Amino acid sequence: MVIFIDDKLVRIVNKKSFKNLHGYDFDVMIDARLEPLNTKKLQGHAVILNASDSTVDRFFKQIQQQKEANYQSVTIVVENKEATETQIKNFYKVVKAAGGVVYNAEGKILVMHRLNKWDLPKGKRDDGEKSKQTAIREVEEECNIKVQLGEKLCTTWHTYTMGSNKILKRTKWYRMNCTDDSEMKPQLEEGIEQLCWMDEKEIKKALLNSYSSIRYVFDQLGKENDYNEE
Repeated sequence: MVIFIDDKLVRIVNKKSFKNLHGYDFDVMIDARLEPLNTKKLQGHAVILNASDSTVDRFFKQIQQQKEANYQSVTIVVENKEATETQIKNFYKVVKAAGGVVYNAEGKILVMHRLNKWDLPKGKRDDGEKSKQTAIREVEEECNIKVQLGEKLCTTWHTYTMGSNKILKRTKWYRMNCTDDSEMKPQLEEGIEQLCWMDEKEIKKALLNSYSSIRYVFDQLGKENDYNEE
């Protein structure tokens, strides 16, 4: 599970998966069995080993109370990943969404400018919808195009506050192919200012002014492309 809290990456892994992160260079390493957790000590890329339920609970409470976190990413190593994910979801109201990485015939990807950042088309799931249906509907509504659904790419989670509610949004991302962009236009009422087809070089530049969760989606896309080239 990968969560973006205030646009910073928090990764939940079990001990077996952590061993596979060979070569990963952490700036700070904390063993939760040996010292009490203090999130102010987390700097750069940090890892918390042997995290219990109480450690996870303490981490999320302290992070919510901090005005600004100093870490770039935190990897939390737990015994039971599924149980920890359920625990984390209980801290928030979970909202489900879906979106797409849309390709045109030239191999360019559709990106949008919204709220002064470059983003990808996505939106909340309606009652009774499957995630695949949501992804198609939201992309077509926000961009006024027609798409064909491809395979699932990844899932992201990110947090935000709405009124007094702490929200955890789950977004499932799918590859898509555009079948008709002849009437493409941004959905202005959703705050979308501009739509652009971008090549790889243009996307790299745009991602400098984007969200960490969106950069993560493109990272997963890159890994998939590297695998397909082998």
